[in-house]
Amino acid sequence: MVTIKSKKEIELMREACRVVALTYKTLEEKIRPGMSTWELDEIAEHTMRSLGAIPAEKGYDIGIKGVPKFPASICVSINDEVIHGIPSKKRFIKEGDIVSIDTVALKDGFNGDAARTFIIGDVPKETKRLVDVTKQAFFEGIKYAKPGNRLGDVCHAIGEYVHSQGFSVVREFQGHGIGREMHEDPGIPNYGKAGRGIRLEPGMTLAIEPMVIQGKPNILELDDGWTIVTEDGSLAAHYENTILITEKEPEILTIL
Repeated sequence: MVTIKSKKEIELMREACRVVALTYKTLEEKIRPGMSTWELDEIAEHTMRSLGAIPAEKGYDIGIKGVPKFPASICVSINDEVIHGIPSKKRFIKEGDIVSIDTVALKDGFNGDAARTFIIGDVPKETKRLVDVTKQAFFEGIKYAKPGNRLGDVCHAIGEYVHSQGFSVVREFQGHGIGREMHEDPGIPNYGKAGRGIRLEPGMTLAIEPMVIQGKPNILELDDGWTIVTEDGSLAAHYENTILITEKEPEILTIL
């Protein structure tokens, strides 16, 4: 069931999302070649807790037998890793990497969720274009995130834009509703048919997250049960914000 948030709940959502935005501001200032992905995780967790929030991803249980709970506060996915990369003391960021980070902050019973892909140093123009297109795909989608429109209008706009740029969208993973739970209805794929799906209403809070691959859309899951990589080894990027459907234009809650 899709939940409609009250005014009080929306204010709590804003605060959780503000924590996420401030966490990314700190990560952007700190990220550099030579640091481990574990260091990034420690920075993110410290920032969230200092702002009165809990890193909601830490200890997250996907509910599949044999898959351990997620051990960290952020997902860190580098280059051909699409999503859900596990931070490690042995994994170091290098010049020329693209680093996707996804995190969720829980504060006062509500969640905020966002993802960013950071470019480390100099990269080829096509790599930068991948990151730019992934971000723009989000904004192409939310042009349709207005009352009365269908969810499929948003999904269709994202997919069509990405494909028009010569890239692929991940089909096995999607965005989602968000609120008291990290993942709520509805599911929000990055492709679809315009005019289909639920009608959008003021008070809905949605995590919209294009996941874009430079090559073919096929993906693989690593043995850790979490990390998703591109099958052909091509680069991938990720961009996400939590938004609020209002009476007019959507409000992006995870941007300061």
